[in-house]
Amino acid sequence: MTVARNRLVGPCATLLTLQYPGNLPDMVAGQFAELQVPSAKVLLRRPISIHAIDRTNNLVEFLIQIVGEGTQSLADAKSGDKINVLLPLGNGFNYRSTHVAKPLLIGGGVGVAPLLFLGQEFAEHGIRPTFLFGGRTNDLILRKEEFQKYGDLFMTTEDGSAGEKGFVTNHSLLMDSEAFDRIYACGPTPMLKAVEHKMACGIGACLCCVEDTADQGNVCVCKEGPVFEIDRLKWFN
Repeated sequence: MTVARNRLVGPCATLLTLQYPGNLPDMVAGQFAELQVPSAKVLLRRPISIHAIDRTNNLVEFLIQIVGEGTQSLADAKSGDKINVLLPLGNGFNYRSTHVAKPLLIGGGVGVAPLLFLGQEFAEHGIRPTFLFGGRTNDLILRKEEFQKYGDLFMTTEDGSAGEKGFVTNHSLLMDSEAFDRIYACGPTPMLKAVEHKMACGIGACLCCVEDTADQGNVCVCKEGPVFEIDRLKWFN
């Protein structure tokens, strides 16, 4: 794929937009891609959530948190550069076969990344979702204006710089259990009780991302996930 645009959108985050060579394949919100790092020093690809898509122009966006040499190399990619990409990988959120009228989309930190794509999908079907995002500070809650195009946005910050002060799991919005008919969530380990794993190959060969499930025992997150129905997770049962 060809780099169409690449720009910083936060203190340590870049928005990488890639041009697909042809018509985009069918993709589901929550799926991810394995991006080959444009650096000879980094061997393994990086698993990155699909942030948003533009079917008209065959563009795919990736919201990337810069945490090391691999992601920094992706952040340094310039327009016109070529990046080898495997996509789409994994299973996404179950929303196409489920009747949902009042969805709540919860994201913590860079876990908001796949929720823009999900918001796009709901909006295309006339559903306006509610977003609930949390971060340490206001500037770490990324791309707020984009999310507000598709739904209503509520926030929590640990320092109180935006929205309610505290953690996203304690927001007053969650006090009314009847307000939403389905919840979709993506976030860091403390928020999801170890749902998030490190990945390497993305196809279930390296066994770096194993999760112990209630119905199938140990499975690879990259193949069986990265999205799981919550009752499949042993820590929830």
